[in-house]
Amino acid sequence: MDFTDFKLKSENKAIGLHWLIEELGLAVVPPAVRSEAVRGARKTRITDGTVLEQYPLTYSPKDLFGHLRFAMRYEPVDLNMLAALFEKVDRKTVEGWIRSEPVGKYARRAWYLYEFLTGEMLDVPEVPPTENVLLLDPALHITTSGIRIRRQRVIDNLLGNRDYCPMIRRSDRLNARLQQKLGREAQKIVEGVDPALLARAIHYLFTKETKSSFAIEGEVPSTDRTMRFVAALGRADNFDTSDKRAFVELQNSIVDVRYAEKDWRILQNYVGQTASNFTEIVHFICPRPEDVPGLMDGWMRMVSRIEDGGVDPICAAAVTGFGFVFIHPFEDGNGRIHRFLIHRSLAKLKFAPQGILFPVSAAMLRDPKEYDVALNAFSSRIMPRIEYEMDDLQRLTVLNETNKLYRYYDATPQAEYLYKAVAEAIHKDLREEIEFLEVFDKAMAAVKAVVDMPNARASLLVRLLLQNHGTLSAKKRRQFPELREEEIVAIESGIWKPTTAKLFT
Repeated sequence: MDFTDFKLKSENKAIGLHWLIEELGLAVVPPAVRSEAVRGARKTRITDGTVLEQYPLTYSPKDLFGHLRFAMRYEPVDLNMLAALFEKVDRKTVEGWIRSEPVGKYARRAWYLYEFLTGEMLDVPEVPPTENVLLLDPALHITTSGIRIRRQRVIDNLLGNRDYCPMIRRSDRLNARLQQKLGREAQKIVEGVDPALLARAIHYLFTKETKSSFAIEGEVPSTDRTMRFVAALGRADNFDTSDKRAFVELQNSIVDVRYAEKDWRILQNYVGQTASNFTEIVHFICPRPEDVPGLMDGWMRMVSRIEDGGVDPICAAAVTGFGFVFIHPFEDGNGRIHRFLIHRSLAKLKFAPQGILFPVSAAMLRDPKEYDVALNAFSSRIMPRIEYEMDDLQRLTVLNETNKLYRYYDATPQAEYLYKAVAEAIHKDLREEIEFLEVFDKAMAAVKAVVDMPNARASLLVRLLLQNHGTLSAKKRRQFPELREEEIVAIESGIWKPTTAKLFT
């Protein structure tokens, strides 16, 4: 389409990306940020994750390239939308616009993205020596440190590459969470803790994470599978995300042997539920199997880039872990590997103190609805763009091209959610386990001060006392016939002190 032949519709309030979508009829997932030109002052309105930016009428562009320039200047970049736009516009017209603004920084951004997304070089001479411009505005996006591109004098600070590149907007909610300094809080919690006690807490947290991760899938793992997953978590920071064989071995270790795979999946899968009339309700359709190898190759290169690019660890964990489960490269085990990868990112990027694991799956399990909201924030946006049919055997076939839906997407909701889940895992699970063990050890010492009991008997007595708010019931007293009444009274008064009472009430 030739931009010069297109007439503006005055009744359209939208400007920037949404204007281009509506005027050109682009069949894309709409960006989360919508800009409008209205009478009145500059305002921002946020409703259910959708951001409406209202600008005075003086901001309204006069032509199509004006709207693209506005988007490059004021709006978060949306690669999925821009890819559709560049497929539709006339190449010669784009070249003419860029030649008219040879060193314009917004034209240079659009020029670089055109070649990045289409894989085609425009017939435009290289930009002469001038100041480099950041491709993404760090005030609007989470970015990498960047790669200098000489042709457009642009610094490419995207999170990924042409084959796989999610975006994270700096929403108000995410910016607030970035200020929390959760890594420092976790370090303060473990500082000064007795090493032996900390080792016990860590062992418990690893096991809790494993059982919680399986429980999210509705599974109770065998002791062998539990130990294999605990061992994998302990080596997570050394897991090679660039090696397909490493993923296959991990998948084989955590699923039933009958569902172990040797490669990426070759069948179309989906997430759904069976209705009362035995029809299938589809909630999420995974990428077509023929698209998985390319998506996983791009995903692997993205992980390498963000880990070398100074990206915030929790944001890096979000696009790594959630990105994997959205691609769904295996028939089984994707959810557990997705949560494993979150821990790998946090460990690899030194967010967690050495050897410490935050049981994020436990936080997810406590509030499954909120976890589903984070997953559905992606699936609900792409599902209207997927055409499919299902046969009588409930085999699903995707009828249209869907690759870009998984390749370029807005990962902001997942980053926001993961920040909340990690904060809860630190404040609740890590802190409470250390505090519990400290109280338990003091209670054991209080018991031993009255009666020098065997450890197993003392441990049982302490658990019963703490579970019953420091009192041993008459029924439980019969389990300890060797103790005199005055000894039990002395133990009860020695254990139930203000700090203990506060912890268990």
